[in-house]
Amino acid sequence: MRLFQQNSVFAYGVAILSATLAFYVRWVLDGVLPAGFPYLTFFPAVILTAFLAGLWPGILCAVLSGLAAWWFFIPPIGFSLSPASGLTLLFFVFIVAVDIAVIELMRRAMASLGAEQALTAQLYERQRVMFQELQHRVANNMTFVAALLQIKKRTIDNPQASAALDEARERLVTMAQIHRRLYDPASLELSVGASLRELCDDLVQAAGVKGVTSSVRADGVNLDTPRLVTLSLLVAEVVTNSLKHAFDGRTAGQITIDLAPLDDDRAALVIADDGPGFPTPNPGLEGKISLGFGIMQSLAGQLDGVLDFPAGTGARVRLIFPA
Repeated sequence: MRLFQQNSVFAYGVAILSATLAFYVRWVLDGVLPAGFPYLTFFPAVILTAFLAGLWPGILCAVLSGLAAWWFFIPPIGFSLSPASGLTLLFFVFIVAVDIAVIELMRRAMASLGAEQALTAQLYERQRVMFQELQHRVANNMTFVAALLQIKKRTIDNPQASAALDEARERLVTMAQIHRRLYDPASLELSVGASLRELCDDLVQAAGVKGVTSSVRADGVNLDTPRLVTLSLLVAEVVTNSLKHAFDGRTAGQITIDLAPLDDDRAALVIADDGPGFPTPNPGLEGKISLGFGIMQSLAGQLDGVLDFPAGTGARVRLIFPA
């Protein structure tokens, strides 16, 4: 169709060819068809021409078809006009006019729809690029602040303040890495389990704790990107704490992450290690809350979830939240 629209000579050639083929077929069938079917083969020719080549080629095909039928197939033969032949011609004109008008309206609606779809695709691509640029700048800002903290640490002699700056810098770097990974277009195809698995592998590798392995199971839970980012930050906080405290003096260790749906439209996330466990039965709930546990509680609140620390081997953190 686009080829016909771009080449008017080709379009009008198709109109003439269609009318000629319709006349030839009608001529061959003249001895077979009963009387009263002068336009039998011309109607399809006009419809196809109008659909493929456009309005004016369709009109040309209709005029040529009408003249051919009037001369050869409407008695009396020749351009004779009688009440019967005039009614037949008016019938042909009415039918082809309606057909061409309907096809032209359909063509214009399709063209308008195509233009709207092209505009929508262009706007979507522009917004996608702007969104990716925004997320890239956010991650860059986090990395920049982490670098500033590293520079500020060099001017501080207080060991506690220096350790606090190190902890804040590490968290910013982790947040930037998670942000980049989850907002990368290539990550949109990953499942929740695959995203958490790559995150844990990165954390273990970055910590440099040899012999520690991680396993992730996350079946039947789907999250949108903002909630997955929040959940990933919580997982990163818990796993980072395990890597810092659970494997001192050990040559091997295991971290497990289990995310599974519950029966009441909620999901349960359980993160556990095989280390010595928490020093108190309810860490983060008794006495002064450390920065790490405060971050965990804040992230759990963003997910409208409840965080607790069930008993068991090693340190265990459980989050129940709406899935």
